[in-house]
Amino acid sequence: MKKTERTEFRKGDEAVKKDTTAEVGAAPAETAKAIPGPVPGTRMTEAYLKSLATSVYLWAWPMVNIYNRVEAFRPLTGAVYGGGVLPLAPPNRSCMLNDYVEPEERSVACPNQDVVYGLCPLDLTKDAVVLQVPDFDDRFWVYQVCDQRTDGFASLGKMYGTKPGFYLLTGANWNGVVPDGINAVFKCPTAYGIVIPRVFQTDDPADKNAVQPLINQIGMYPLNEFDGKMKITDWKKTPSTPPEDSGGAETKWVVPEKFFDQLPTVLQQVPQQRGEEAIYGQALAMLDAISRDPKLKAAAIQAAIEAEKNLVDPLSKFVNVGYPVKNNWTTQRNGAQFGLDYLTRLACAKSNIFVNRPNETRYFYLDLDASGDRLDGNSNYTVTFIKGQVPPVKGFWSLTLYNEEHFFAPNDLKRYSLGTKNKDLKYDADGSLTIYVQSSPPDTDKMNNWLPAPKAPFSLYVRGYWPEDAILTDSWTPPPAVKN
Repeated sequence: MKKTERTEFRKGDEAVKKDTTAEVGAAPAETAKAIPGPVPGTRMTEAYLKSLATSVYLWAWPMVNIYNRVEAFRPLTGAVYGGGVLPLAPPNRSCMLNDYVEPEERSVACPNQDVVYGLCPLDLTKDAVVLQVPDFDDRFWVYQVCDQRTDGFASLGKMYGTKPGFYLLTGANWNGVVPDGINAVFKCPTAYGIVIPRVFQTDDPADKNAVQPLINQIGMYPLNEFDGKMKITDWKKTPSTPPEDSGGAETKWVVPEKFFDQLPTVLQQVPQQRGEEAIYGQALAMLDAISRDPKLKAAAIQAAIEAEKNLVDPLSKFVNVGYPVKNNWTTQRNGAQFGLDYLTRLACAKSNIFVNRPNETRYFYLDLDASGDRLDGNSNYTVTFIKGQVPPVKGFWSLTLYNEEHFFAPNDLKRYSLGTKNKDLKYDADGSLTIYVQSSPPDTDKMNNWLPAPKAPFSLYVRGYWPEDAILTDSWTPPPAVKN
């Protein structure tokens, strides 16, 4: 005898109902009860352990990355501009920039100069935190609220019709009292997380002034400080630490030699998802083995070092990220909702961590020109959007240029992207828009459309904030970079 039931699944923030058929009276599925893992003390050969350690390293790399970021900020006593360029704050506090991020920033790869950024580290092991949302009116904004897996767990932004006010972020098991005045509560499935507000501004000095009262109302603080009143911070008065030199690459947030010492804590902070029972069982068995045998621990560390070099580092190249679309661009469409897609999660964490959900932002990446050759500033390129084919968005779009390390390449114009924020772009007579990507200035009448490039390999990056369906379904993809 069969019985049909309606079962609710979760897909992003959307409830999806589905018919399921089960055999009435049948024995319960094996997955309904705990499946035993390796017996404690089971011997592992060095070769087997290295193979297992490699797999675990790749799987847990993004989670250890977030863990190390939050811990790095813990000693701070308040908001500060790290190196004078990066917004930093201790856990459960916030820091906002007051303008675009500067090209010297090296803590987060692939920054953009379309928004004013903020950073708010989360540690929800003790209590909930309050997040303030100003009245942005018609201005585009979105708060990325991600857990330790780099998956989003809250929906706050223009595309959601979020109301101004106060929102509560809590741990998964928090059962405190929600005070009056809180608009909504979002539960984080992991102990740690990151909040990154993004507020659009144009290059117009008047708009940069207009955004200041708004960003001054963005803040995050412990629940016990909530009084129902919007707290105001003049972020222009934020102190700065001296400039730092990271050598040009992103800060090394995951250190192979320390990885397996940090992993036990991370596994406690990040409960397993459905379908991950085997991964957790194997990871815990491996940690048990290396805790009892120094030679096996040395083998695991060596495996991590080799994995970092041979498997993780290549993912910094956009040609290896996501899946290919037309004109040699690549993309992904499950950012911040990776689920069990560990490869894409790792690739994004390595190449451009803190991507938004696809309904918030679609990203397109380019390392190769139309002929399949590596983009290089020793050549000149054009990127031409035919009439009516600029990225179809409800928010804004941009085309950004990054150096090989995925950071801005300094130039005299201090111009690192072009798009919606640039009100002086010049369209061709046929209605098309041509962007000139090259190291030397083009003709005077093309200067507004010039995206300066270094005389070295570089990458291009299209963002579409609040994308239309055409972008979401890959019906629209960016045009090629044509070498001239």
